[in-house]
Amino acid sequence: MNTPVEGFSKLTKTQKIDWIAVNCTKDPEATKQLLKQYWNSDPRVQQLHDEFIENTVSNYYLPFAIAPNFKINDKLYAVPMAIEESSVVAAASKAAKFWLERGGFKTEIIGTEKVGQVHFIYKGDKEKLSNFFDSVKPELIKSAAAITRSMEKRGGGINHIELRDLTDKIDGYHQLHCTFETLDAMGANFINSCLEQLAKTLKEQATAFGGFTEKEKNIEVVMSILSNYVPDCLVRAEVNCPVPELGNTDMPSEDFAEKFVRAVNIAKVEPYRAVTHNKGIMNGIDAVVLATGNDFRAVEAGVHAYAAKDGHYSSLTHAKIEDGIFKFWIEVPLALGTVGGLTRLHPMVKLALEILQNPSAKELMQIVAVAGLAQNFAAVRSLVTTGIQKGHMKMHLLNILNQLGATEAEKQRLVTYFKDQTVTNTSVKEALERIKSK
Repeated sequence: MNTPVEGFSKLTKTQKIDWIAVNCTKDPEATKQLLKQYWNSDPRVQQLHDEFIENTVSNYYLPFAIAPNFKINDKLYAVPMAIEESSVVAAASKAAKFWLERGGFKTEIIGTEKVGQVHFIYKGDKEKLSNFFDSVKPELIKSAAAITRSMEKRGGGINHIELRDLTDKIDGYHQLHCTFETLDAMGANFINSCLEQLAKTLKEQATAFGGFTEKEKNIEVVMSILSNYVPDCLVRAEVNCPVPELGNTDMPSEDFAEKFVRAVNIAKVEPYRAVTHNKGIMNGIDAVVLATGNDFRAVEAGVHAYAAKDGHYSSLTHAKIEDGIFKFWIEVPLALGTVGGLTRLHPMVKLALEILQNPSAKELMQIVAVAGLAQNFAAVRSLVTTGIQKGHMKMHLLNILNQLGATEAEKQRLVTYFKDQTVTNTSVKEALERIKSK
């Protein structure tokens, strides 16, 4: 039974494993063997992984795959994806090949601005606060110069600082709403360091400001932190072709195009559908974000907030037929980096970026957006034609067989058998039992 432990972080890795095995699992020896089985055979690489986070006891592996044939702005990419869900890579690859023959994907960067805020409480005359901010704004920017100097040399830094009055929401609540350009870095540490300095200077300058009463000088900084909502760090990706070139084999191209557009429009107005629709998009986006060592939780949070920007949760993708041309596109906020973080530490991340021809952050934004669009195209195409389960369960077949302990010979026979049969857990189990009984 799990029991409290003191000083767990101070234990050696072996001691941590022993404690977990004895206190949290039924078979301690099997647990120890399993955890050590996933250690890297190179001690230097394992130490590198151990130091990424705290209290590490082993590595947790995800499949690292390649989706080839992505033509983006007339440049060909093989896209690395790290994900556990079957059919995602296959669907992305299929969509990439489909659009390769129709001109590929076109992308553009709409903006790269990121956001951070100093949240503070001021209960005094608002006009005085506005005058104070106007007078202190140059000093705020100057005080962060030591932090921004290197970034500014490369063309980045603090773009703008704005005083916002939010007292209608919380009594006394104001903020410094700041925007940043961080170039090829995701920029979280840079932004947070700037914000903490701005907060410190704000309090110091308020104390010395002659226009405040003694009470008004006591500005309370609640917190200083970047925002993962980045609606102005935006990328657009699109595909288009004449409707007859859609060439869907399950129905006439015109019918397919109309059904596809209707399916996307349903996701625009129906939140229950929109959530699953956008989850499919994130299958593609997250897989590339994870493979390139970026923060998929931050991306997820920002993307889903953007999907609700108009007051209700809606589709991230859009589709229409105009003058006989089928158009399908996505606009999505993506704060990504190709320097800093794990990008120069994790061997597989470095390899993923090399496979992507060492992109800039802007180029990576475009690749990631395309992965999401491709994934969504494949999913919606299946939904309005054969249905999602036919292809998905075919890919899931090997997972089911592995769970049932099928031999390699049995797997080969059943893969052949289920080429024209419906795959379900029950049907696979029954088919395997028939083979074993003979």
